[in-house]
Amino acid sequence: MNPDFCTQTELHERAARIKLLLLDVDGVLTDGRLYFGNQGEEFKSFSTLDGQGIKALQKTGVKVGIITGRTSNLVARRASDLGITILVQGREDKWEALQDILQEHPVALEQIAFMGDDWPDLAVMTRAGLALTVANAHSSVVERAHWQSRERGGEGAVRAACDLIMKAQGTFDTALAPYLADASL
Repeated sequence: MNPDFCTQTELHERAARIKLLLLDVDGVLTDGRLYFGNQGEEFKSFSTLDGQGIKALQKTGVKVGIITGRTSNLVARRASDLGITILVQGREDKWEALQDILQEHPVALEQIAFMGDDWPDLAVMTRAGLALTVANAHSSVVERAHWQSRERGGEGAVRAACDLIMKAQGTFDTALAPYLADASL
């Protein structure tokens, strides 16, 4: 991988093979900030754009999962709300976590996309078929990604990645169609 990312053709080919999209949470599904209340409660902000993209991608048959180093009831709730059943929390070693996922959901590495933003994500990103990152990712991650969104983590970056995969797989227009007004009206 290089700082200039893939050619459009290579990116399209990589995205067309994806059967499993795995996501980091803090900095990818959220803006990366950690919010704590006085009583110890934790707060996270998730983008509805990302949620819609995840649901649309799953409807096309691509599985979506989460691997995160932190453990949070909020993440479990968000995953449940989105129909995400592949959820691994509290695992700093994301490569090891992926090995556990593959036991239950066998997929070739070239059929996996991983979206991360910082060093703990690199163990999976550098082995996955499609390494994705956010606009505000650490430079070490950007240098090793195949693609970087224009959007920041927690602000639609995951949606952009979902759209990229659906377009490469020819499912984007079909996913969009139910939301369009009938042109004959």
